[in-house]
Amino acid sequence: MEIISDINHPALPPSVATIGFFDGVHRGHHFLIDQVKEVAVKEGLCSALVTFPVHPRQVIQTSYCPQLLSSPQEKLNLLKTTGTDYCILLPFTHELSLLSARKFMQLLRDKFNIRILVIGYDHRFGHNRSESFEDYYRYGEELGIYIVRAREYTDGENKISSSVIRRLLKEGDVTHASQFLGYNYYLDGTVVDGYKVGRKIGFPTANLKVDYPEKLIPSEGVYAVYVHIEGKRWAGMLNIGHRPTMNNGKDLSIEVNILHFSDNIYHKKMCIEFVQYLRPEEKFDNIESLICQMHKDREEAAKILL
Repeated sequence: MEIISDINHPALPPSVATIGFFDGVHRGHHFLIDQVKEVAVKEGLCSALVTFPVHPRQVIQTSYCPQLLSSPQEKLNLLKTTGTDYCILLPFTHELSLLSARKFMQLLRDKFNIRILVIGYDHRFGHNRSESFEDYYRYGEELGIYIVRAREYTDGENKISSSVIRRLLKEGDVTHASQFLGYNYYLDGTVVDGYKVGRKIGFPTANLKVDYPEKLIPSEGVYAVYVHIEGKRWAGMLNIGHRPTMNNGKDLSIEVNILHFSDNIYHKKMCIEFVQYLRPEEKFDNIESLICQMHKDREEAAKILL
């Protein structure tokens, strides 16, 4: 896949494209992208994706703080696996947000040689978002762009969307979220110094500082996870929360006890891959009760992961 980030890029070959933010690049996105590739093969054209490095709502509503499923680089890495020829990374500016759908389609034709546009079944774009598929089709006829309505993708009775996946993660349901994503949800970051209490009670933990602050943190609780460090994968149990038994205050911590692991990994890169939710975070009456529960958590995590 070739990444195009310059609106004045030299002329591209005629292409079939679709438009989207593609947060998380989930199974629904793959279904749409596969349709783009099918049309491209049938018509003998290249395939292209039009997306944005910044969530459009952040430009339209500057106070908006997104909780995203993927960082910009993670999204590009995921899109590269789709086998599409081009990814047009279009800066979403205030000026762009004011374009009508027709003007935006004209830009795609003139700047990127888009000849066929596959539109998601419920997708709306352009300044007037009340316009319908029929409006887009009419604009396409006027501009020489053929408009194709994409088929909807569902998982049984469940609609798959980035917003549905976000809701599942906020509920701690990482299992269904990962099924909809097509891969286990993950957090990338750096191991930072913590309170070192876990080491004193027999459960040393690595504290994760997430690299991309706008990435969504799943619900507070205890999870069975895989931990990736320097190309190796380890099993672990992760706690997201405020450590109420330790009176941690308002600070949210993301700390993982890595099973059968004792290396010093401070300041190293670490990736946490969520596998299964175990239980909510609890406040115990004493440290002994907490330790007893952590032994149970570790046994359950080991059964799931090892």
